[in-house]
Amino acid sequence: MVKKIGKYLAGIDIGTSGAKVAIFSLDGKVVGSGYKEYKCIYPKPNWVDQDIDYLLDCTMNSCREALTNSNIDTSEIMSISLSSQRTCSIFIDKKGKPLRNMISWQDNRAYLEVEYIKRKILQEEFYKTTGLPLSTTWLLPKILWFKKNEPAAWEKVYRIVQVQDYVLKALGVSNYYCDISDIVTTGMWDTDYMKWDKKLMKIAEIEETMLSIPTLSGSCVGKISKKVAEKTGFLEGTPICVGAGDTNCSALGAGIVTNGQVSVSIGTGGIAVAYLDKPYRDPKQRLMVTNHVIHGKWQLEGFQAGAAGVFRWFKDEIATMEKLLATSAKENIYTILDKIVSSTPAGSNGLIVLPYFASAAAPRWNPNARGSVIGLTFAHDRACLTRAFMEGITMEQKDILNTMSEELVINDVRVIGGAAKSNIWNQIQADMYNMPVKTLRTPDSPVLGAAMLGGIGIGLFKDVDEATDAMVFIEKRYDPIKKM
Repeated sequence: MVKKIGKYLAGIDIGTSGAKVAIFSLDGKVVGSGYKEYKCIYPKPNWVDQDIDYLLDCTMNSCREALTNSNIDTSEIMSISLSSQRTCSIFIDKKGKPLRNMISWQDNRAYLEVEYIKRKILQEEFYKTTGLPLSTTWLLPKILWFKKNEPAAWEKVYRIVQVQDYVLKALGVSNYYCDISDIVTTGMWDTDYMKWDKKLMKIAEIEETMLSIPTLSGSCVGKISKKVAEKTGFLEGTPICVGAGDTNCSALGAGIVTNGQVSVSIGTGGIAVAYLDKPYRDPKQRLMVTNHVIHGKWQLEGFQAGAAGVFRWFKDEIATMEKLLATSAKENIYTILDKIVSSTPAGSNGLIVLPYFASAAAPRWNPNARGSVIGLTFAHDRACLTRAFMEGITMEQKDILNTMSEELVINDVRVIGGAAKSNIWNQIQADMYNMPVKTLRTPDSPVLGAAMLGGIGIGLFKDVDEATDAMVFIEKRYDPIKKM
């Protein structure tokens, strides 16, 4: 790809709770951004759906908002690339229309299908092949669920795609492309040899042609169409590059590109990611092994099904008084909650929150786990409860890091995601992990990682290392407070 002369790179992150678009200068600074929030749909317990076309509309609107806020000449945007929530199932017909709502990664309806898979393949073999603990999270059991429970719709299925694949096509790309790091989460991909596994494909009873085309992250695959240019404000013909799943883009945007580095993201879900030079398998199958955006490298992941999404539930359902105060004072609700927590002692006076609102993932992998508040007494107040939610979410991440530490030396922890905007939550993380943590100049690392991959795709950067040196910067360090 010949380098295009310009000053900016665009990143699009289509997350679980909202679509963010950011325009970056070539030194990684945000010059303009846009964000549109959307919600999940909960038809039944354990079910989590989303309207993919509504997500797409929000993404298009976020593009226009980012461009308006950046106030730049759109001809100077060199490329666009994507980050997206992973392991979401979109079943489309020959016309490219979804046959039902998208099934979210948080969905746990396919538990009977997991038991069926266990009868076809040993859990140990599944993990050895895919690098994933066998669970309801992946596309494979959801495909089986759809075939069994909605057979009339299944007969019309032409392709099975994920969020990035669907949006790339909508932006003007001619086919459905999926980056290799995201393909892992289908549950049918051999992570070590980076190819489809025939045995798992046979269990699903589908052909490779029904799935998206495996593509390296940072590959240029198309250009913005005229129709999309009118909707988004991007210039027609702007190059579009394959990005990666949000976790993989996030690791790149945090600069996790060498041994000893770990990112901890507390977003809607939570995840810790460590860089791996070589493929690895956790002897107890607690951690995921996926492909890094650097081709031929891997990453070790500890996945938390509910993280900041649990805290948002607390904010929406419990912190009603604080929301009223925030509205009347014209202050951010999270700023008010931070003030409350900062005046409450560590440990929340013995109150404990188990944040399993969307089941327990790493290191326990229990789809039947549920959220709990333990130890409530008349001595506890709203401040204790607020801090307990933060600490409970962080405690689960600590379990993940402890599991990683059994095999890896961790010497650099970088905290990202929505929680990284909270000084008090960053300090809680440093204290609970008992190690320094660092924040980044751009805490929204998924959208930065996407923009970096776009820069690689057009030849602006020769590789990931060059992109990281140019665009990723540490902002602040939090040291654990020593106990008196």
